[in-house]
Amino acid sequence: MPTQRDLEQYAELAVRVGINVRQGQTLVVSAPLSAVELVRLIVRKAYEAGAKNVHVEWNDEQLTRIKYQLAPDEAFQEYPMFRAQGWEQFAENGAGFLSIYSPNPDLLDGIDPGRVATASKTAAIALQGWRSYTMAHRVAWSLISTPTPEWAGKIFPDLPAAEAESKLWELILKAVRVDLDDPVGAWKAHNARLAETVDYLNRKQYKRLVYRAEGTDLSVDMPDNHVWHGGSTENEKGVTFNPNMPTEEVFTMPHKDGANGVVRSTRPLNHGGNLIDNFTLRFEKGKVVDFSAEKGYDTLKLLLETDEGAARLGELALVPNRSPISDTNLIFYNTLFDENASCHFALGRAYPTTVQGGTAMTQEQLTASGANDSLVHVDFMMGGPDLSIDGIDAEGRVEPIFRDGNWAIGLS
Repeated sequence: MPTQRDLEQYAELAVRVGINVRQGQTLVVSAPLSAVELVRLIVRKAYEAGAKNVHVEWNDEQLTRIKYQLAPDEAFQEYPMFRAQGWEQFAENGAGFLSIYSPNPDLLDGIDPGRVATASKTAAIALQGWRSYTMAHRVAWSLISTPTPEWAGKIFPDLPAAEAESKLWELILKAVRVDLDDPVGAWKAHNARLAETVDYLNRKQYKRLVYRAEGTDLSVDMPDNHVWHGGSTENEKGVTFNPNMPTEEVFTMPHKDGANGVVRSTRPLNHGGNLIDNFTLRFEKGKVVDFSAEKGYDTLKLLLETDEGAARLGELALVPNRSPISDTNLIFYNTLFDENASCHFALGRAYPTTVQGGTAMTQEQLTASGANDSLVHVDFMMGGPDLSIDGIDAEGRVEPIFRDGNWAIGLS
């Protein structure tokens, strides 16, 4: 289990590197009950960093399951608007948002997927205003994880509960560099390395990326003036923050009408408390026209039917197969970790930051630029050791980007 020093360092990273709390700023923390010890330290560190107020919102997965089991159908068509409006007001006033994401992958196993889809769509509609702040990076936000017994047991089913949780703590702390002598300095160096890759890809401005692997043969057109990101970024006030801890990806937007071919998933997707696994998506002119799934077919179907944009791509991200999380050879059943072990796409809305001038555009202008719009943004993993990616430039030249699952370009 983590030492007090480990927890102190993790809390410090979340506050100083994840959000980068400013003097007089409000911090909003969302967390499971199991993370209470870490949250108390985060609150202390935030006030020490100058926070004006720290608001903590707790969640309990057991209450969530009880509701899905026993509440009437109409309960899932309502969302507490005081919460949605409150979060939007927090964002308007410049708050930072820190979420501790530690889901039980099997939480809603056996629950009607239709109920889950209705609740997810209801929440997405209610939270559109708040998400416009986070997706455009108008405010600082960050996502971290802590172990829970259920999550740890899913990854290490053959270990005793306490040993499994301790092992997961060890992996998380290593992934966020808390195991190093200077975690803050290590993050600065890591962000700098990702920035080198981002700069290279932004200079290239590929017109198309072509993906090939077992079960995948996909061509993806790139919009003009697309922008790659990775590691730390800045909010509209110029404050640097890290949206994901850990992070190993660089990402941008594909053209919403530009995907053609088939892509196969390589890691399970935990979506709304249900697993979708071993699935394929076939695209024509950007839209999913056929799909299959060995597990979670109904959940995938309802996700794709959320709205018009849910069946199109809003993000593509590149992660080498040789990377710290991938090198564990584990499936984490947690998108924050699995997406940073594998190249991935996201169904749904594109980040306005991934096209030049996007944060100042209207939705109509974003759509005209090739950015997808949707109520959802759901990442799914498709990278592996056999993945090859080619970039096609404006002159039609084909350049290798990935070979055998890793970078094929000259990066330090």
